[in-house]
Amino acid sequence: KVLPACLLLALLLAPALPAQHERGLIFNLEIGELCLQSAQCKSGCCHRANGLSLARCAPKAAEFQDCSPKHIYGVYYKCPCERGLTCDVDKTIVGSITNSNFGVCKDPQDSYRR
Repeated sequence: KVLPACLLLALLLAPALPAQHERGLIFNLEIGELCLQSAQCKSGCCHRANGLSLARCAPKAAEFQDCSPKHIYGVYYKCPCERGLTCDVDKTIVGSITNSNFGVCKDPQDSYRR
């Protein structure tokens, strides 16, 4: 019997396809690698220092570091906070449009402990 062409092609290409956990050329990018969208980075933050700089994957902001709230844009000037922290920022419409509404990462549990 003859295998259908698409099945034969799939069997030939299967070893060449990377596993999901491996780094790719477009997704699962490491800290420091060039990116266009935060979804490409393992850290979840595609960061640029200014409007003219190239964006690179960066770690999320830790407690007491400057941050940006998560937004629909793919690149940040300040990375969002690590998991479990919140970006304490004044969320105005002007700041959202101009991408200048920066804050500081805080542990939301700290307000309950006082």
